[in-house]
Amino acid sequence: MLPRNETNRPAIGYLGAMQPRSNISTLKALSLVYLASASAFCVAIAINSGTRIPGAEKMVALAAPLAKAAAATLNEKAVQPSVAWAVRKDKELFAWMVRLNPPAALSPEKAPVAVAKKEPAKAPPRLVANAAPALRPAILGAPQKQVAAPPEPHLSLDLAPQAPEPPNLTPAPEVNPPDPAELTRVLSHMKLSLTKELYENFDLFLYVSKADHGPWSQRMYVFQKQASGDLKMLYDFPVSTGREVPTPGPTGRLLTTNTPPGYYELDPDRMYRRYHSHEWNQPMPYAMFFTWEKNGYQTGLAIHGATGADISLLGQRASAGCVRLDPRNARLLFQLIHKDYKGLAPRFAYNRRTATMSNDGLLMHDKAGNLQFAEGYKVLVFIENNGGDNIVAALF
Repeated sequence: MLPRNETNRPAIGYLGAMQPRSNISTLKALSLVYLASASAFCVAIAINSGTRIPGAEKMVALAAPLAKAAAATLNEKAVQPSVAWAVRKDKELFAWMVRLNPPAALSPEKAPVAVAKKEPAKAPPRLVANAAPALRPAILGAPQKQVAAPPEPHLSLDLAPQAPEPPNLTPAPEVNPPDPAELTRVLSHMKLSLTKELYENFDLFLYVSKADHGPWSQRMYVFQKQASGDLKMLYDFPVSTGREVPTPGPTGRLLTTNTPPGYYELDPDRMYRRYHSHEWNQPMPYAMFFTWEKNGYQTGLAIHGATGADISLLGQRASAGCVRLDPRNARLLFQLIHKDYKGLAPRFAYNRRTATMSNDGLLMHDKAGNLQFAEGYKVLVFIENNGGDNIVAALF
């Protein structure tokens, strides 16, 4: 519908009344200007083309003052009154529109009222199952930056409530146990692989051979330090370490499956009875992750139980990089470590420039040369590519 003015008349009628009225004198002036201009134009064309027109000069002389007088009359009687009329009517139209819709500045009673913006209610923080816990400080008392979870493996925790488990201190039966003579060799090799600081400050030692052949290959040997200071072998388990070749994941993307050799501690903030790898879509029962940061990321390297068909592959390279155990042995080791080996453990050296934690067995010292400790587990994991058929381990 069209807006209406103060007299309740359609706005179009108001606008129609704004049109100017022409008078006879104006029309005459316009006609004279047109005729004089047309005559002068025709004469000019003829002269320019070389045509001789009798009396042409006289016609031009008569037309020029006539056109000048007509133009002056037109300016006085039509142009100037029309411009003045248009300006006046423009002002009247603006005033009329203001009366119909007064702006807030001219109508204080309708000025906008400031209203407090209502912020949407924030949902309480949700516990994200696959969020990586913060790293403990690893640089001489200085707080360490929070590190994002690595792109692989991507893990999520099953937070379902769990009933307490009964003690399980019986390892899974083994078809082909190792030769006792080889166990003696492994024990001797483990002692030689430890520095004095490592030997004195850890109480349980896990030696893992990632070799693909040899009498020690694909096994874990568990040594307990006695009160006398000697090492005693508690268990030896068949394991599966990484396949060491790029392997397609569930999505088809090639993923690395390496188990890096070196010395590692267990992360007290990442020990779970039930875990699941989204990247490989596989369960990881009794997972114990390492406190190893590489290039600014917490790595997903862990010891955990095998499941399904992977149990039959123990004793050969078959994992995505973690150290797999029979689920019964993983449970035994998990309970043993969690129950008996909590305490202060030395911290591994940390390279600020590369944001990488040492896995070469180098420990952190303060300026006075004293070892730096943190709450954790007094358990040292040593992974080596040595199958027992070569005295010098090939570390790569």
